[in-house]
Amino acid sequence: MRVSVFCSSAPDIPKSALDLAFEVGQAIGTQGWDLVWGGGAASMMGEVAKGARSKGAATIGVIPEQLKSVEFEDSEASTMHVVTSMRTRKAKIEDLSDAFIALPGGIGTLEELFEIWVGRFLKFHSKPVIVLDPFDLYAPLATLIDHLEEHGFVKPGQRELLHWAKSIDEALDIAAGSK
Repeated sequence: MRVSVFCSSAPDIPKSALDLAFEVGQAIGTQGWDLVWGGGAASMMGEVAKGARSKGAATIGVIPEQLKSVEFEDSEASTMHVVTSMRTRKAKIEDLSDAFIALPGGIGTLEELFEIWVGRFLKFHSKPVIVLDPFDLYAPLATLIDHLEEHGFVKPGQRELLHWAKSIDEALDIAAGSK
């Protein structure tokens, strides 16, 4: 099983977010699963990979050539796919992964989350898409999605394909298909 984690590469974020990323990586490794991620060593991206490796997981990175110095390509990755663009990166991550977990992040994380969620709805894949939000950072997003659904802009069946979890264990249960 390979789990993709979308998360922040920003430098100035709370330590609690960095700790969450490390713990998610550890939990993936403890399950005997492997991590697929954006290949960066910075911020949460680096922490999730360190956590996974600390429990023996393979870490499979996908990084665009142009971002190797921005996100600081993780030299300890088990495998690193260097690609030409963000679109190529996202497609490769989708192909390599069996489930997707979004942690706190900015516009890049949101873009990855929305693209993979839309792909699920359009039946390009049938893999679980999970938002792990123990700090309620995405609570306004959940409210917005509810609001859009109330007004007919989020179609029936779309909301149910995006799973929300408050704990790492809950997110991994959903990823494994046991919830």
